[in-house]
Amino acid sequence: MSEEKVVKQISPDLKLLDLTLKNASAIQSSLMGEFTAEGSQEILVARPGGALEVYKIESSDDGDNDEDEDEEEETRVWLKMVMRVETKSIIRSIETVRLTGEKRDLIIVGSDSGNTSVMDFEGGQVKILHCPAFGKTGCRRGTPGQYLAKDPKGRAFMISAIEKRKLVYVLNRDSSGQSTIASPLEAHRSRTIVLDTVGVDNGYDNPIFASLEYQYPDEEDLLDGMSSIEDGVQKEIAYYELDLGLNHVSRRWAASTHPSACCLAPLHGGADGPSGVLIGGEDYIEYLHEGMTGDKIICAIPRRKLHPPNKGILITHLTVHKQKKSKFFALAQSELGDVYKVSIRLDPDDKTKVAGITASLLDTLPVANGLNVSKLGMLFIPAEFGDHALYQFERIDVEGDAPSCSSEDTIQAFKASGATEKDFFNTVNASKMAATFTPTTLKNLRSIYTMESLAPTTGVLIGELAGNEVSPQIYTLNGRGPRSSLRTLRHGAAVTELAVSDLPGTPGAVYTIKDISPDALEKKREVDKFIVVSFADATLVLKIGETVEEVGKESSFVTNAKTLACAALANGKIVQVHPSGVRLISDGKAQQWDCPGLKRIECASANESQVIVALAGGDLIYFELDPTTGVLVDKPPIDMGADVSCLDIGTLQAGRSRSMFAAVGFRDQSVKILSLEPNKLLTQRSSTALRARPHSVALQYMKSSGDNADDLVLTIGLDDGSSVRTGVDAITGSISTSPTGRFLGARPVSVSRITIDSTAATLLLSSRPWISRPDPKSGKNIMAPLSYAPLDHGCSFSSDAIKEGIVATSGTTLRILSVESQGSALGTEDEAFNSNKVDLRYTPRQMCLHAAGTQTDAKKLVLAVVESDYNDYGLEKKNAMGFDPTGSGKNKEDGDGMDIDSDEEKDSDEEDEDDKKARVTPIRGPVPDLPGHWGSCIRICDPSNGCSTLDCVELPENEAAFCCASVRFHSRGGEALLAVGTVSGMTLHPMKYKGSFIVIYRVLAGGKLHLLHRTPVEDGPVLALAHFQGRLLAGIGQTLRLYEIGKRQLLRKCELRGLPTMVKTLHGAGDRAYVGDLMHSMQFVRYDSATNKLILVANDRLPRPITCQELLDMNTIAVGDKFGNISVLRLPRGADARAVDMSGTRALWDSSRDNVTPRLETLCNYYVGEVVTGMTRSSLVAGGSESLIYVTATGRIGALVPFTSRENVEFYTELEACLRKDAPRYTGREPQAYRSYYAPIKNVIDGDLCEAYGKLSFEEQQKIAQQIDRNVGEVIKKLEDTRNALL
Repeated sequence: MSEEKVVKQISPDLKLLDLTLKNASAIQSSLMGEFTAEGSQEILVARPGGALEVYKIESSDDGDNDEDEDEEEETRVWLKMVMRVETKSIIRSIETVRLTGEKRDLIIVGSDSGNTSVMDFEGGQVKILHCPAFGKTGCRRGTPGQYLAKDPKGRAFMISAIEKRKLVYVLNRDSSGQSTIASPLEAHRSRTIVLDTVGVDNGYDNPIFASLEYQYPDEEDLLDGMSSIEDGVQKEIAYYELDLGLNHVSRRWAASTHPSACCLAPLHGGADGPSGVLIGGEDYIEYLHEGMTGDKIICAIPRRKLHPPNKGILITHLTVHKQKKSKFFALAQSELGDVYKVSIRLDPDDKTKVAGITASLLDTLPVANGLNVSKLGMLFIPAEFGDHALYQFERIDVEGDAPSCSSEDTIQAFKASGATEKDFFNTVNASKMAATFTPTTLKNLRSIYTMESLAPTTGVLIGELAGNEVSPQIYTLNGRGPRSSLRTLRHGAAVTELAVSDLPGTPGAVYTIKDISPDALEKKREVDKFIVVSFADATLVLKIGETVEEVGKESSFVTNAKTLACAALANGKIVQVHPSGVRLISDGKAQQWDCPGLKRIECASANESQVIVALAGGDLIYFELDPTTGVLVDKPPIDMGADVSCLDIGTLQAGRSRSMFAAVGFRDQSVKILSLEPNKLLTQRSSTALRARPHSVALQYMKSSGDNADDLVLTIGLDDGSSVRTGVDAITGSISTSPTGRFLGARPVSVSRITIDSTAATLLLSSRPWISRPDPKSGKNIMAPLSYAPLDHGCSFSSDAIKEGIVATSGTTLRILSVESQGSALGTEDEAFNSNKVDLRYTPRQMCLHAAGTQTDAKKLVLAVVESDYNDYGLEKKNAMGFDPTGSGKNKEDGDGMDIDSDEEKDSDEEDEDDKKARVTPIRGPVPDLPGHWGSCIRICDPSNGCSTLDCVELPENEAAFCCASVRFHSRGGEALLAVGTVSGMTLHPMKYKGSFIVIYRVLAGGKLHLLHRTPVEDGPVLALAHFQGRLLAGIGQTLRLYEIGKRQLLRKCELRGLPTMVKTLHGAGDRAYVGDLMHSMQFVRYDSATNKLILVANDRLPRPITCQELLDMNTIAVGDKFGNISVLRLPRGADARAVDMSGTRALWDSSRDNVTPRLETLCNYYVGEVVTGMTRSSLVAGGSESLIYVTATGRIGALVPFTSRENVEFYTELEACLRKDAPRYTGREPQAYRSYYAPIKNVIDGDLCEAYGKLSFEEQQKIAQQIDRNVGEVIKKLEDTRNALL
């Protein structure tokens, strides 16, 4: 299939632009604090790629809820992004610190820059307070930055390396109140490995930092007779004291701890608690503090019933939350996701001493990279893989009901055993004395908000497979284990369909009329009273109330003619414009103004006090509401000299009685701005020429980025399917000279005004509906499509039940829609993608597109997905063990659905469903007691039906599927068959397996899998398959083998042995195969049909560990490696002819030379910063040019766009060079050095750095624009046009 693809020859001067389509959604670490404003509960997250984001916990209770209906609604909570900072570095650690006397938190960042940064986010603006340098760049084990610990009183912080080095910085204030930082104080200790550091709370005494560390022996100790390194290693908890008087750091105290200890959490001290640290390890939680006497304080943790007794359970995170009145508790999470509440019991005689601890099961949650508890009783879980979640505590005092283990019971068992600490505190004894439980749905927590995460993304496929949409969809494989999913991403905002009703015909327009009655004006927001639907020769009037009902002749509307415009006037009357005249309606009575002579009105526009109509022939007549008489007064007609195709009179600003301008579009492909001032009525202020006839226009005031007055924006929809957006001077009426155009679809564009999030926006309707609105922070205009069927006409809609909606027509139906903007990326820096998710059973490994059905059946495109999980049982084994993945605790016999519900139960069904959905949690299956266990299946999905599952085949026990490919064997008449590569009994460390197979399936018309045969293979695991010249090409270990299909198994045709390590990726085109090696980059192989041999043509000299590849043309390929680089490699000219057959037919002296195989040339090289797991060459817009779309393990979607003109190359090269010098360096990392992490950046422009131009101050923008001989508007327009061409 891939060889039949026609590809253009890539230019030797290939230049690419890297753009981010969707930011990385994984979260490395997170913190709770008050960053931008006092009293605000905010979450700081560090994302891969060096991004810092601040989210505020928003609630529907924060707004004005004066209406009774609002009070009855359930409170909604969501996370709103307040700000985002791109640091262009690898963030290793983050910490918050609050200086003495401050009410907000500062952020400390440890990165790969060799600096530590102290930043202030006041008001959503970044201010770099300090950025001292201390070491080399890069993530080195001896360079501090991996761990950060703060003094709870904000006086100092410690930044540590993995090995040896620790630095302490003292924070203070100068005489002017500004923050100061002192030179670092060293706390180094040779041969020491640090596992974690925290700041110990000891009141206002000298700051103390606790370090979990161990010191490995030197060579002399090993020579003196030490049997192994483990014998001389003892993990310790060490206290380092900062003496503020002497300005010196010393190692104050140390004590040994459990050998598996890995994380720390400090307890509150001083007047608030006993101080000390909690230590989490395998199977145990321990408390340690200086000066402890008596028994050890350590307790086992409750265990799952199905967990094997010989397998330990590691505590991965600990956190301590302070409650009121000096109360506090701790939360601990295990590697299985179980969250425990750790209760600390104080000595009744001495509140500064801990008497014991108890670990009680709280709930089972996704495995997290942190535990963040807010003062509002919420818990934020930044998931390691899958969606992040915000939970509400419903109960925290669980000690009496939940399975618990106390330190007293643990110590009592220890004393009774008579063993030593080293022999007793192990996994076997922990499993004997720990309480057991079965994971269930959430009991003490409730999910209230989910933040979507695509991490990890393991594969991508792009195409219009839904069958009824214009733009292609992006299909991605996401998640791990029980949180795995197949997602369908569409560029655009999600839409909720609230109502659909049939109409008696095909409408020509739809309008809404505001309710300006006294009762409506008392409300704090505007609502609509009527929906007016216009047909070719009739008008339908619908009244809005609790229901939408049709209104007859009593409405006084003209219903036997189409409506061209209608509006509610300021005095309570309604104006309707129809082809014969203008009708003024008041209290069921109507006044009519008729057109002069035989002329007809062709188009019209109206607002609260003004009406303008265009007659046939180009005459314009203007009406204005007389405030004394309450009637519309017409002005003399003015001939414009050309036929009018569309017009708009604009909206009234607050405090104004009239709109100052009207926009009029003419059939001569021009738009003019006309004055509506009384002394300059309908005089031209400015005009602009267009490339097509205007179909619709809209004048609208939109919020600007600053505190200035709103900007007046003119939006024009053209007949050729494109839109033009430009600014209009609100005083002079002159049109900006830098309009922004964008192609929207194949139909003429209809433009109307709507409202989203209480701000003005524009609805543009073509082949797809689009939303245009400004970003209030950056001022940049955001355009995103709506993921909905094509609409013909639309306008804004508001009612008591629907605050902000859209009423639109599609065909012969009327629809009421709502744009889901809360929590989405619409109108923010991140492009809006909405997704539909289909849950999978195991971790998805690969997917391919397949044509289902036999030769006689109708073909249907389906998606084949192979899934497998290591260290997991198959579905049958889990069911036999009694494992319940839902955690509902119900037997299958209880779910027969035969019970009869009472009336009360029926009324509460909807609430029960919402509550059940909020309590669903992923539960990991039982852990096998021995290595080599796998769970795997093959799934067939239907992309035309929301990727629903057509068939799912579970593989035999301990057999795992890793790759799949759709193959058309010529010997079977070109029938599409599904080939799957599987491995049985495989262990990863060390790499061993029992058998390897290639399984061939037929996919029948209904999507069912039919097994043809299984072929055992030798020489290694099968990790890559590809269709090649009507045969199957397989990568088996170090061997590349070509197969033909037989009746009982596959038949070998030829093979190439001796590839470097293991074949990981595979492509075929023409007579060439492109082989990606697990450690040694790319190999180009040619198949010689005359001799039936595979010949190595060329390889890459750099040892890249390939993760994915995509063919650009016959000689060029793009690859991604596991270090986060993307490279474009090319076969040198004439290299194919010089290829040497290494099989022995050439002379020995030829094949033994090092340079006998030609080397691939590197055209481009670029460091993404995240592991690229999939890439494909595709267009995201129907009919658009192709780009290289890639996905990363952290959920990022990016695009490498090829430049098509030298002008664009020069513009972006100059802009990037300027921004490398002038863009802020938040962590001190140089942008070019970051993008050249492993190899120098080559022929790729950092588009994210170029787009940072829009976030600079106007003075900085002007300075850079002058350096590249352009103005600010031209630079911003160029940036927008590049992104618009991609999406």
